[in-house]
Amino acid sequence: MLTEHGIQIAPRTYRKARRRPASARDVADAYLENALRDLRGTPEQMYGRRKMTRYLRRHGHDVAFCTVDRIMRRLGLNGVVRGRKQRTTIPAKDGIRAADRLNRDFTATAPNLVWVADFTYVSTWAGWAYVAFVFDAYSRAIVGWTASGSKTTVLVSKALNMAVWRRDHHGYPVEPGLIHHSDAGSQYTSVKFTESLAIQGLSASVGSVGDAYDNALAESIIGLFKTEVVNRHGPFKTLAAVEFALMEWADWYNNARLHSRLDYLTPTEYEAAYYSQHPPRRPALV
Repeated sequence: MLTEHGIQIAPRTYRKARRRPASARDVADAYLENALRDLRGTPEQMYGRRKMTRYLRRHGHDVAFCTVDRIMRRLGLNGVVRGRKQRTTIPAKDGIRAADRLNRDFTATAPNLVWVADFTYVSTWAGWAYVAFVFDAYSRAIVGWTASGSKTTVLVSKALNMAVWRRDHHGYPVEPGLIHHSDAGSQYTSVKFTESLAIQGLSASVGSVGDAYDNALAESIIGLFKTEVVNRHGPFKTLAAVEFALMEWADWYNNARLHSRLDYLTPTEYEAAYYSQHPPRRPALV
């Protein structure tokens, strides 16, 4: 067959090549290809080369970045790419808002010191849905989230209340002075929401009008939500479908998604490492 196509090869060479066992590299590549194929249909298939390398190492594969890059190219696998984010919040024109306490410094030395919040829109067959988030600046964990058919103060208040409840429920209650940072949208600068922050002992911080960089951390994580959920699984039929997808993603994001800014740990692992060295203070018994 080969000689008919003009390939000059001796019969002995051909028979020897057929009986030759697979090389160690071929065997290792085959195992890695199977591991990558097994990720199809899972959230981890969205990982790019670097994060995929870290993921595979966590699961027992001793692989180099160049090997993962080569095999992903061979299989036609690529990480997801973010699209542009459109503005959804409308700044309050005449409201008195809090000062910007962060000045674009979205770092914290411990959990429950700085939270950042924002919301976005999702198109459904039944109309627009709006999804609000609260993130912890230390671990980038999603501490509160909710979805609604309207972008009102109630939407962002529910996300905040969920964040406070979840922290308390897991044994890490919020202490007075925690900074809650948001953009200058009317929902966050309303009297009702400002009073809610004060009642819970939180310090309000609001970025300048029309400057996305003043809330860059929240904008960045919401960009992940749009890329990893909305663009992959949309269009959604109903608000309930959005809520279900949001719940699944928040659970995966907090407990399974690797974050390069956290040394390729999950937010839950990153906070657990902190609390293993700094146990939370417990209220005194009376």
